Amino acid sequence: MQNWVIRKIKIEDNQSVARLIRSVFDEMEIPKVGTAYEDPYLDLMFQEYNKPQSAYFVVEHEGKIVGCAGIAPLANEDASICELQKMYFLPETRGLGIGSAMMEKCLEQAMEFGFKKCYIETMPFMHAAQKLYKKTGFTYLNAPLGNTGHNSCPVWMLKDL
Repeated sequence: MQNWVIRKIKIEDNQSVARLIRSVFDEMEIPKVGTAYEDPYLDLMFQEYNKPQSAYFVVEHEGKIVGCAGIAPLANEDASICELQKMYFLPETRGLGIGSAMMEKCLEQAMEFGFKKCYIETMPFMHAAQKLYKKTGFTYLNAPLGNTGHNSCPVWMLKDL
C-alpha cells in the first residue's frame, strides 16, 4: 500500500470519481438501469456524502483517484443499518489489498457513526467483491433491505458491526 492514500472525498474529486465509477460499469458490463450508474448524484458525490452519518472515501495513487467507497444510512430502513455504497476500483488496483483497506476504513466509520449493521448490494458475477465481503463477515440475505432503487442488483448481504 506504499504511495496509496485513503482519504475523504473533496469537492474537486467529483469528476474523477464519477468517471471512475462509469468506467468500471463499462469494463464489467454492469447493467446501467436499476444500478448506481443511474443515481442522480453520481456527478455530485462530495455533496451527497456531506450529510449526517455519511462519508465517502477515495483511494489516491500518485495524484490519481483509483478507487472509492462510502457509507450512508440505508434508505427506508432501521436507523441502525448503514449501507456500504459505490465501492469501485480501477483494474490496476485489484488484488493488492486496497479493497480490504477501504472496507476496513468504511466499516470503522460506520461504527463511529453508531451503526449496528452494514448492508450491501452487488451483482452475481462480481465474485472478487463477494469474496471480500464474505471474508469481512458479510452473509447473504434472501431479500433486499431498505429501498436503494437498485433493482438490478440481486445479491444482498449484511454484516453485524
